[in-house]
Amino acid sequence: MTDIKEQIKEFRIGEKIRNLRQQKRLTLQELSELTTLSKPLLSQIENQQVIPPLATLLKIAKGLKVDIHFFFADADNSQKYVLTRREDIREDERVPRISSNEIVRPYTYHSLAQGLRHKHMEPFLVEFENRAWDDSLFFKHDGDEEFIYIVSGELDFHYNNEVLRMREGDSIYYDSGQPHGWVAVGKGNAKAVAVMYTRE
Repeated sequence: MTDIKEQIKEFRIGEKIRNLRQQKRLTLQELSELTTLSKPLLSQIENQQVIPPLATLLKIAKGLKVDIHFFFADADNSQKYVLTRREDIREDERVPRISSNEIVRPYTYHSLAQGLRHKHMEPFLVEFENRAWDDSLFFKHDGDEEFIYIVSGELDFHYNNEVLRMREGDSIYYDSGQPHGWVAVGKGNAKAVAVMYTRE
C-alpha cells in the first residue's frame, strides 16, 4: 500500500489550507479562533502530519470562507462532471483512518467527485471499521446536512441519545449539527455512499 504521507501529499490538503490562509493574511492563531480548532492541530494539518476528518475540514472551510470541495478540487479544472468507474476506486487511493486530537475515526473515505469545482454537495464512498462504540467518536458540524446510503454490511448510527441499526439498502438524511457518529457492527466492515451538503 502507498505510504500514508505520500497519499497526504497527493491530496495536498495541508498545502491548500496554508496557501489560502496566507492569501487571506490570517495567522494560525486567527484561524484557530475562527474554527475553534487548536493551533497545534492546524499546524499539523498544514504540515501534512495529520489527515483531518470531514468535520474538521468543514470547520476549516467555513473559517476560510470556501466550500469543502475546495480541498478536493484541481484549481485548473473546469470540467462539468466527474464519472467515477468502479475500477477507479482503488484501495491505495482512499484516505486512511483519520486522526484528530488523538481520536481515531473508525472510517476511511474516497471522494466520488474529486476535481469538480463549484459544487454544493460532496459525495464519498466510506468504509466503516467494525469496533466498539465510544462516546469520543461523537462529532458535529453546524449548518450542514448529510445523506448516507448503506451499500454493504451493518452500521450503528449514534445520533444524540438514539442508536439506529442500519443494514444494506437502508439510508438516512440528517442534520449534522447534532452529535453523531458511526461504527460497523456484525461481521466485518461496512460500506456506504455519503453525501455532505454545506448550506454556506
